[in-house]
Amino acid sequence: MRIITFYLVLILLSFLAQNVNAQETEAYKKKIETLKELKHQIENQEKEALKYEVEDINKRLDEGVITKEEAILLKENAAKKRALNIENRIAILDNEILLLERNKGKGLTLIENDTLENDRVGLSIDINGKPTILFNNSRWKRKLKYDRRTYSDFVFAIGLNNVLIDGQSLEDSPYKIGGSRFFEFGWAWRTRVFKNSNFLRLNYGVSFQYNGLKPKGNQIFVRDNGQTVLEEFGFDLRKSKFRMDNLVFPVHFEFGPSKLKETEKTIRYSLRNKFRIGIGGYGGFNLGVLQKLKYKRDGENIKDKFKRGYNTSNFVYGLSAYTGFGGVFYAKYDLNPIFKNATVEQRNISLGLRFDL
Repeated sequence: MRIITFYLVLILLSFLAQNVNAQETEAYKKKIETLKELKHQIENQEKEALKYEVEDINKRLDEGVITKEEAILLKENAAKKRALNIENRIAILDNEILLLERNKGKGLTLIENDTLENDRVGLSIDINGKPTILFNNSRWKRKLKYDRRTYSDFVFAIGLNNVLIDGQSLEDSPYKIGGSRFFEFGWAWRTRVFKNSNFLRLNYGVSFQYNGLKPKGNQIFVRDNGQTVLEEFGFDLRKSKFRMDNLVFPVHFEFGPSKLKETEKTIRYSLRNKFRIGIGGYGGFNLGVLQKLKYKRDGENIKDKFKRGYNTSNFVYGLSAYTGFGGVFYAKYDLNPIFKNATVEQRNISLGLRFDL
């Protein structure tokens, strides 16, 4: 009985070993296919880079920066460089393939999660059963774009808020200059308009705006015969704040210099610490209005929040501009009146700082 059991175990172990060997053979063949696929990607990447280099040389030739003879020499040098890049990079992969084939995948292995499916390819040599990483590249599958024309940023703005009233100066505003503030945050995309120049960009996106107003004196907003007006409150106010929340879609033409960063694989334009000017506008929707009151009544501290309609405009639209380095000065002005059908129109105006993070 023991002898039979022993033979059964041997047969089972032999079967398992065959399966393991088959899996290992399939695995290292797949690794070889992965490396062969990378050879094609290398050729395409270098050819794409050469195309952009030739376009840049042609542009400089058309502008008279270089002569025809210089352009021919530059193109020849660029072509030689890209050809050598292809030759050397493919030679590295060919040697890796030969090592895999010679050692049946046992001496040289791909680290576990590094395949074309996972955007990363890594190579390791086993020393005493432990993998030692030789090379790891995270961009072999996802083709690195040579020239990006569109970038995106988180946008944040903060500053003072107030209104312009027909027939009155800002100094005569019924709202506190320092106490009335605005906040804005959102996401913006910046796209280069011209192919070979980054001087002009289109900046567009989506933002949430919070425009706050603090009335002077002991006043609050009330509805009176279809009009929204300021009225004296019956108790001593500790705080009176009126806030309008908007969802807007800003669009600006942005001007200014940038720094060109060029490598063999990429070309990028940086606006870091560069002066810029943006001119444009925005349009969107009023999401809601909130009035907060804090006061004391009969010795008790009262806090009221009113979200009722105050006859504000449903649609908001206006002009905006910014200028400066990094954190830039920012101004916006609503062309729509704050309150609909008002006998005296009021329009929101804001001044502050804007940051693209």
